[in-house]
Amino acid sequence: MESPFPTRLRAARKAAGMTQQQLGINLGMDPNTASARLNQYEKGKHSPDYQTAKRLADELGVPVAYLYCDDDLLAELLLALVKLSASNQQELLDKIQKSV
Repeated sequence: MESPFPTRLRAARKAAGMTQQQLGINLGMDPNTASARLNQYEKGKHSPDYQTAKRLADELGVPVAYLYCDDDLLAELLLALVKLSASNQQELLDKIQKSV
C-alpha cells in the first residue's frame, strides 16, 4: 500500500493556502531548494523524517497523525477534532467510550 503522506501533505498545504516554496521557507529551508524539496515529499519520491513531518504538520495546523492516516474518514475526524477545545475533545471522548 502506498503511503498517504504525499497526498495528505499536498491537501494540507493547499488548505493552508501556501505554495511549496512558502512552506519550505517557513520551516527554514533554503529558498532556492524549498520548493524542490517539498515537491519531492508531495510526489512521494522522498519521505521526511518524523521530526520534519512534525514540523510540517505544526506549520500547516494539522496533527502529524493526519499526514500518515490511511483512512479518509479517520483523517477527516482528526482534522475536526483538533478544532475543538480540549474540554470538548474530552467530552466527546467520554461519550464515545460510553457508547462502545
